[in-house]
Amino acid sequence: MKKNLKVLFLAVFVAAASCSFTTKEFNDPDKDKLLIDLITYVLQKGHYDPAEMDDTFSQGVYDDFINGLDPIKRYFLASDIEEFSKYKNEIDDQIKNKDLTFFNLVHERFTQRMEEAKSMYESVLDTPFDYSQNEVINVDYDKLDYAKTKDELKERWRWQLKFSTISSYYDLVQEKNSVAERKQEAAEKGEEYKPTPNEGLSLAELEAKSRNTTKTSLKEYFDFTKDLERKDYFAVFLTTIVEEFDPHTNYFAPPDRDRFDLRMSGKLEGIGARLQKKNDYITVIEIISGGPAWRGEHIAVGDMILKVKQADEDEPVSVVGMRIDDAVKLIKGPKGTKVTLTIKRVDGTIEEEVITRDVVELEETYAKSTVIEKDDRKFGLINLPQFYFDMENYKERNAASDVKQEIERLKGEGMEGLILDLRDNGGGSLKTAVDIGGLFIKEGPMVQVASGGGRKEILEDKNDDIAWDGPLVILVNELSASASEILAAAMQDYKRAIIIGSEQTYGKGTVQNLIDLNQWLRQNDMGDMGALKLTTQKFYRVNGGSTQLEGVKSDVVMPDRYSYIDVGERDYDNPLPYDKIDPAKFDAWDGYIDFEETIEKSKARMAKSEQLALIEQNARWIKTKRDEMEVSLNYDAYAAEIEKRKEESKKFDTIDNYDNKLSYRSLPYEIELMRQDTTLREKRKRWHKNLAKDIYVEEAVHVLEDLKLNNIKKGKMANIKN
Repeated sequence: MKKNLKVLFLAVFVAAASCSFTTKEFNDPDKDKLLIDLITYVLQKGHYDPAEMDDTFSQGVYDDFINGLDPIKRYFLASDIEEFSKYKNEIDDQIKNKDLTFFNLVHERFTQRMEEAKSMYESVLDTPFDYSQNEVINVDYDKLDYAKTKDELKERWRWQLKFSTISSYYDLVQEKNSVAERKQEAAEKGEEYKPTPNEGLSLAELEAKSRNTTKTSLKEYFDFTKDLERKDYFAVFLTTIVEEFDPHTNYFAPPDRDRFDLRMSGKLEGIGARLQKKNDYITVIEIISGGPAWRGEHIAVGDMILKVKQADEDEPVSVVGMRIDDAVKLIKGPKGTKVTLTIKRVDGTIEEEVITRDVVELEETYAKSTVIEKDDRKFGLINLPQFYFDMENYKERNAASDVKQEIERLKGEGMEGLILDLRDNGGGSLKTAVDIGGLFIKEGPMVQVASGGGRKEILEDKNDDIAWDGPLVILVNELSASASEILAAAMQDYKRAIIIGSEQTYGKGTVQNLIDLNQWLRQNDMGDMGALKLTTQKFYRVNGGSTQLEGVKSDVVMPDRYSYIDVGERDYDNPLPYDKIDPAKFDAWDGYIDFEETIEKSKARMAKSEQLALIEQNARWIKTKRDEMEVSLNYDAYAAEIEKRKEESKKFDTIDNYDNKLSYRSLPYEIELMRQDTTLREKRKRWHKNLAKDIYVEEAVHVLEDLKLNNIKKGKMANIKN
């Protein structure tokens, strides 16, 4: 939460909570045992749907803890796993008895294997790789068996290090082979050609340099890990336990909680992206609106960060296999400094992006609007990146009041229909979502919130004023989450808006509270115990269905690049299930006379669209490439595969060259601001340029044209207002 900037900037609703459900005393002198006791008690008493701590739970903790420590199976031996496995069904009992036998064994063995690995990787990287051999590595590590011997483990390190190194070697060879092309480019520009440090090196020297780059990266990685203490690994173990309840329940050790508070306050400077470690890769799971990555369109959700290079460094550091906290330390930095990221795109292509670190621009998280002109008709579009509000004074400024103001301004321009764009909106304030829904209906329930024990609350719009009673379309995608889903679901249930976008939205229908664990300890001389982010409630639509997992299903489905990639709640382990409760009492909006007919017309247009057919084809191609698990370690075959991908991807270039033949212009008040603010002018110019390529906006306008209002009802509403 942005305390100083006073804006809620969350994909989930997080609040400080004080719980009064315990009289139990926690006084174990062993801090680790006390933490186990305290956390499991809070989970069982405070979680919305506490997991049964049985053998199935034990097996989940076992698998996730070991996989979390060694995701690509390059540390543990098969004999280690056999030794660990006798505890597979006993961890639940150990947790209840504050017994740390399993954790201690795994932690001690892991630190031992880490030390042994240091000599392995150094030995492997001292020997040149032979890229003429026809070797192939399978990167589906889940299906890989653990090595039986240390010799077999060393050979696995050789494959993985060769895999890590071949990309650097490829880049260096490409640099050497492109000298003539770069000289010609310089000559055409009338510039002096400046040789690069690597172009004069022999292939053997380039191979040695690429190995040295990998060795340096691993050395830095092991330098990071040697500073880790037992308490750091125990925090990982605790996190594994609590995440068996659901993926949004997390334990924050004291330093992690400090970082969480920083992120929520908006003070953290960096690239403006949320990252998550999946297997051995650092993956982008959210782009923060208003941040530098968002402003420069550098990276996208689903991209993987392979390497990081600072402005004063010659060689990048590989973050593959690195702990997420250590990778983040490399990526973030002071405002104004540059960082170069080597990105593996969702389609498998690898590119470098230079990002200037900055703080989030607050203005870019606010609602903004534009007038869309088609022939002699005018429509309005409001883009809402977040559901924000002023924490100290809700009436000061919030998403609902801003959206209402933009509606009034667009009405002043003569708009005949409104598009509310919630694509990539990760959520935020629940109240603003309810209030925005109230701008489009007279009054009624917007969302049901269920707490543990079957308690239910219905949040309603009680204001019978309607800001906009004309045609309404809401745009969503797979990254529209939480409050976005509540608003879209309510408008869909009321038949007030037609929802256009992905097959379904993100699917996060839960609420979390942040709980300080220190509040239970009357006399604590063992230091800060950290905090627990706990799932305490669940959202339900007014029709009784949950938004959990299933999200909101669009009335008109339009494909995009994520159509066949698991993005959203269903991509996590242990999500809470979809379920239903009784519907709330509400009356559907009867202001349209052709609601279903308009949806069918839109679907018919979509079936004939060549642009959408190409987007669909691209989505399937991306899915196919992401599912390819075998990578050749033969240089010629490796290079040929990269060229093949580049060639195949060219046919999708025209997607970004689409022109929807619509005109966009800013509102008069903003045009006036632009006379003084050239930065704002450039931002809106870029936004309008992107909207002009947007087939989803084009279809939204078609739907608005097709929607016919019940004029009798509209007339009555007008009389009521007057």
